[in-house]
This record gives sequence, C-alpha cells and structure tokens, in this order.
Amino acid sequence: MKIRVIHNAREHKQALARIFKLMHLDVKKRSPQADELELLSLLIHTYEEDQYPIPPPDPIDAIKFRMDQMGLKPAILHRMLGSRQRSSDILNRRRKLTLPMMRRLHKELKIPMETLVGAE
Repeated sequence: MKIRVIHNAREHKQALARIFKLMHLDVKKRSPQADELELLSLLIHTYEEDQYPIPPPDPIDAIKFRMDQMGLKPAILHRMLGSRQRSSDILNRRRKLTLPMMRRLHKELKIPMETLVGAE
C-alpha cells in the first residue's frame, strides 16, 4: 500500500482496514510491514485527533473523579480549599476556583492545570 496523508472518511476507513490486516500478520520488527504499521498508526491518530477532538473534562467533574479514584473523603478537599463551605460551593458550582486553589489541587491531586483552568 502506498502510504499517504488521510484526507477524508473513505481514506480513513481504508487505512484502518490495512492496519487491521497488518496487525494480524506476524510482522517482524524493523521490516517494511512494521514501518507501514507504525506510519499508518501515526496518520490515523493525526486524522482522528483533527476530525474527532475530545474536549478537556469539566474542572469540577475532574476533581470529583480524582477524589473518587483516590478514595478521598470530602474532608481532604475542605482542607485543600480552605473550608467546608468553600469546597461545597466549588463542588456545587456556586463559586469559581481561584488560581491558588487550582495550584493546590494540581499539586496534591495531580489534576492537569489545563483541566482546572477549563472553560469556567
């Protein structure tokens, strides 16, 4: 297959079919098929990022998710944000996160700053 930039849904479908075929072969490392597989993967990834962008998560949903993921109690968030009332207001979207709050959440919960800044 001649490798080309993917411009439309038809070409995307063809690239996916080819990559599926290559994945089911016994492709040796550093072979022409391995190179083709890697290049097609990169082209498909680029096309899909452009055509089907995934918006960043909502900051409050990200905080709730990370707390649940880490098994944290609300009291931890109260400590991070300054008070029980403040954390309640933040989680119920009655108050916006401040930059110092975002920095603390980023540092302690490892939530990306891009997510915390979000589109509030």
